[in-house]
Amino acid sequence: MEASKENRPVITRILNKERPRTILDAPSGDGWIGKGLEYDVELTGVDLFESAPEGYTGFCQADLDYGLPDHLGEFDAFVTCEGIEHVGNPLLLLEHAARHLVHGGLIIVTTPNTWFPASRLQFLIRGFFPSFPCLVGRIKRGTHMHITPWSFPHLFLYLKLAGYSDIQLHDVDEPKPRHFFERIFAMPQLHSCRKKAKAATDDEEREFWKNAGSAQSIFGRRLVVTARKRQSNLDNIRLAHIH
Repeated sequence: MEASKENRPVITRILNKERPRTILDAPSGDGWIGKGLEYDVELTGVDLFESAPEGYTGFCQADLDYGLPDHLGEFDAFVTCEGIEHVGNPLLLLEHAARHLVHGGLIIVTTPNTWFPASRLQFLIRGFFPSFPCLVGRIKRGTHMHITPWSFPHLFLYLKLAGYSDIQLHDVDEPKPRHFFERIFAMPQLHSCRKKAKAATDDEEREFWKNAGSAQSIFGRRLVVTARKRQSNLDNIRLAHIH
């Protein structure tokens, strides 16, 4: 899939700052990521619908509902742009991505946001979020269906379950809010997040509520979230045996 025009500069800026030497891009779409990088990098793509993008050193076709192929090896970064909302098994995909990341490796996830007030109002009236319509009569595996809606708290939960830490929401250059009435509707939510941030008992909880209560989380139409692969308990046991 292709990231939106608003998301692309954010992703490119993150990658140019971090400068990972190897990147796994799934779904890779037309390979736009490689065109904005300012350093040499090895790109590997995975996509069910597209062919190998120009400039990619590796590529395979795979259905991300089944995770990532085992043979791909390890990477410094994993990028999934506008793809996770199409996946029926997102936790499996995130867990497989962690397997293919080096310790401390970077993951970047972008997806539509469903937490903004107009979206929640539409859900209240129609029962469906924007861009997540009722698909009866059009349900077919392997198609570009939006099936899993996301908010920052929802994505935070899945990333934590998959073994990531240092989860951060990044600002996207877009109107926040887009409509004046959204500012009024969001006031209770803003107050709640600020109150919970003040009452947080540790840094992770405090940072979570700051991200959840940010303008991007509450008013933005898009999410760009990064995280790091943390060392697992199994890795700690192995290191203890070595020492």
